[in-house]
Amino acid sequence: MTALSLAAAIGGTLVGVIGFAMSYSTLAKVALAWGFSEELAPWFPVGVDASIIAFLALDLYLIRKDTPWPLLRMAAHAMTGATVWFNASSQGHIGDDPVKAASHGVMPVLFVIGVEAARRLIIQKARLEAGTAADRIPLHRWILAPLETPRFYRRMRLYGVTSYPEMIRRQQDLMAYEQWLKRKYNGDLSQASDDEKLPMKMAVYGYTVAQALALPEQQERQAQARAEEAERRRLEAETRRELAQKKAQADRLEADGELEAVRARVEGQTAQARAHARAQASAAERAAELEEQALETALIAEARAREAEAQRKEAQEREAQAAADARAAELERQAAEKRKEAAEADRIAAAEAQAIETQAIAEARAAAAEADRRAAETERAAAETRHAAAEADRRAAEEIERQALAQANTQAAHAAAAEADRRAAETRLAAAEIERRAVEAEDVARLKPRERAVRRVARMILFAADGVAERLPLADIQHELAVSSPATASEYRQEAAELLASGYRP
Repeated sequence: MTALSLAAAIGGTLVGVIGFAMSYSTLAKVALAWGFSEELAPWFPVGVDASIIAFLALDLYLIRKDTPWPLLRMAAHAMTGATVWFNASSQGHIGDDPVKAASHGVMPVLFVIGVEAARRLIIQKARLEAGTAADRIPLHRWILAPLETPRFYRRMRLYGVTSYPEMIRRQQDLMAYEQWLKRKYNGDLSQASDDEKLPMKMAVYGYTVAQALALPEQQERQAQARAEEAERRRLEAETRRELAQKKAQADRLEADGELEAVRARVEGQTAQARAHARAQASAAERAAELEEQALETALIAEARAREAEAQRKEAQEREAQAAADARAAELERQAAEKRKEAAEADRIAAAEAQAIETQAIAEARAAAAEADRRAAETERAAAETRHAAAEADRRAAEEIERQALAQANTQAAHAAAAEADRRAAETRLAAAEIERRAVEAEDVARLKPRERAVRRVARMILFAADGVAERLPLADIQHELAVSSPATASEYRQEAAELLASGYRP
């Protein structure tokens, strides 16, 4: 392959050099004949041939970078056609001597053919590296099936099937499935359900038999996933709405508690001040009344004493005139008694004044104690209001914490469910891959339909029943293999168990 590559590269280079050398002199003469100056005529063939090389080189480079631009290739071919025409017509009329004209125009054509071969090689190599290389449909198929092959080719190109054997296998599976349906319904396909007709309907859109039959279940899973997602979003929105409502309620309760605390504190302080003021005013009024009463009592006692003294003096004067000497002792005694009575009156008045003053002070103290008691009750009410506000704050904090914990639990549950779905999807993917490989191995071994069915049941026992045949329901076998008899399903399960016991593993 290396020697062939070297030979092709050297030969293509020689063809190109010789062709462009021959074309150069011919096109230079043509340019002079067409009226180009002697300075510009030698540059005309350089521009034509260089454009061909540049366009083809850019086309190959863009193909290698997987960004082809068809305009470059068309421009290069157009310039090649122009070069061939210029070289062929330089010897006169082409119809006069076509062999001579062809000899002057064949070299550029050979160079372009070599470049096209290199272009094809680069494209195929890039496709092989990218894994997108397409198998060609054999020529004999076009000859033997001229009407079906174009449709076959169209389906391959439309739906990206690059493997010709893969497309053959798909067509064979579809035909086999259609024949199975005919056997099932005695040739009347109209009795088949819509789900059973899916492989025939979806084949024109590139679906395999297995993919078409799996569509209903896949769409149901997707619909269920959409419904679950919508329900999850609804629950999250409802949870957020409830949290917002509870937060607003907690804020409102907190504001009400603070307002009540401030109001109670202000009312308590106001009531306390009013009680103190009333007590002080009452005590002052009582003290003034007691002082006034004591002063009035003292004046009355003094007036009485003065009156008694005046009466005594008048009696003494009258008695003095009648018996001044005889009654002097009696008058003295009476005066002593009067003085004693006056002293006793003064004492009684002083005692009464002191008793009145003591009662006023006691009443003032009782009023002050009552005011202090009311102020203490007001302060206690304010303290109880503050305690209620603090209790409301604590309950609001507990509610917010409980909601946060519930939200965290909900998120953890969603994460666990998503992880379980992911693991289930990985398990289904692995099972599908094993199923595909097993089917390919059965295709290679060219097993009979019953052998394939038994192996399929064996795989169901491994993946769906943990390797225990009795755990696999006969209804699942009937549904999977489309058999109507439980006895047949039981035979398949028994043979599958024997196959697994003999060491079969997909």
